[in-house]
Amino acid sequence: MNVIWLKRDFRTRDHEPIYRAIETGEANLIVWIVEPSLIDHPEMSLRHWQFMWASFKEFKQRVTDHGGDAFAIYGEVCPILSALHSKGVFNRLFSHQESGLLSTFNRDKEVAEFCRKHSIEWVEYRQQGVTRGRKHRSDWDVDWRALMSASRKNPSWKKALWSDLPTVLFKPFPKSLKSEWDRYPINYQAAGEKAAHERLGSFLNERSHHYRSQIGKPGLAIESCSRLSTHLAWGTISVRQVYQAARAAWKKGNKRNLSAFISRIHWHCHFIQKFESECRMEFEDLNRGFEGLEKPYRADWVEAWKKGETGVPMVDACMRSLNTTGYLNFRMRAMLVSFLTHHLWQPWQKGAPHLANVFLDFEPGIHFPQLQMQAGTTGINLVRLYNPVKQGLDHDPDGHFIRKWIPELEAVPTEFIHEPWSMTLMEQELYRFKLGEQYPAPIVNVEESARRARKKIWAAQKWASVRKERFRILAMHTTAERSISKRTKRILE
Repeated sequence: MNVIWLKRDFRTRDHEPIYRAIETGEANLIVWIVEPSLIDHPEMSLRHWQFMWASFKEFKQRVTDHGGDAFAIYGEVCPILSALHSKGVFNRLFSHQESGLLSTFNRDKEVAEFCRKHSIEWVEYRQQGVTRGRKHRSDWDVDWRALMSASRKNPSWKKALWSDLPTVLFKPFPKSLKSEWDRYPINYQAAGEKAAHERLGSFLNERSHHYRSQIGKPGLAIESCSRLSTHLAWGTISVRQVYQAARAAWKKGNKRNLSAFISRIHWHCHFIQKFESECRMEFEDLNRGFEGLEKPYRADWVEAWKKGETGVPMVDACMRSLNTTGYLNFRMRAMLVSFLTHHLWQPWQKGAPHLANVFLDFEPGIHFPQLQMQAGTTGINLVRLYNPVKQGLDHDPDGHFIRKWIPELEAVPTEFIHEPWSMTLMEQELYRFKLGEQYPAPIVNVEESARRARKKIWAAQKWASVRKERFRILAMHTTAERSISKRTKRILE
């Protein structure tokens, strides 16, 4: 019998492990192994498990409609596989590859050793355009395009053979977890394969027409962006499905917006490949030269940043929105990281777990490379010090987004909404607003903190250790042609 192991891939279409397992003509057992160690991981949070649980339940129903079943098993992977194997249940394991956390990487190495020891064939398939063991980017774009353009692996459900799970081998699934995970908040985007395809359809047919003009605006991007990142992170839709649908829509029109979107599909896989090739960036600066850049930890500042209580309206509104909904557009995510690492001068590692917890679309292969790119610790990217006041003026000029998430500022006039600290005491009295009481004074001076950070960063960029690492990183993670526009043109050809 075959065991099909679900790993961030809760979908019934374009699922190569299921497709290949069915094609063997043998009986199949689909399992999602819920690992207690992963539930307790600092980068994993309740909202992640609620999304996965809701997606799994829909997946299970779809498989049941096809005459099969799928099982959620509580426990660590190797002991569960060992229990199944001890009863002679399976001799082949199918799954997707995962570019995940160090803990899941170590678990996969244990699974590989278990399979080798017991002569079990473990067959893994790519789903993110990522190649394992790659030491450079030569021909990576060609390889990626070939995978995205290949035929989708839709399982032939009618000819599938199924096996039951010997439940007596396992502990019951904790009722407390089921009860907690069943309470999926309505303020999060809908989970599951059906919701993923509805989102894709509405984006390509309607919402993408405002994609380029509204992608940077936090209040508008929530609708004009695709909102597929969460579905891609947990595999309720495949990157290939999205890419092929976007290309088909692009041929019909709306080319400028959809070209920009397709480019981002490509960059999505680019960053996961970067993480796959150098996964130590989960903990360490990609450019080791920056390890000499001292950033004294201020727990009170980091805590204020997490809660959205820094006294800088655009920063706080974005963080509160993210904490509540699990979503924030890319530009504002970059601003939050920049504020933490530049204005507050804090190590990016101190903010990584919180952002991982609140991002409903937490994808390790994107999370850590992006954190480092915005923190300026790659040494190859232009360091962006986002001015949160300017970002507010540019992307929320009337303060609607700020007032929505910071009701304490509702009575503050628009001319002061981005810089309430600029109000005189008389003006505060006039508008019945007291800085430091209803809303905190800024914990740093935005302009002064930016000047200090810029001076330190540019000085570090000249260090011999940083420059040496830069050449190594460029050789490993980039191609000779780095132009986004030219690369996008090739993708669309």
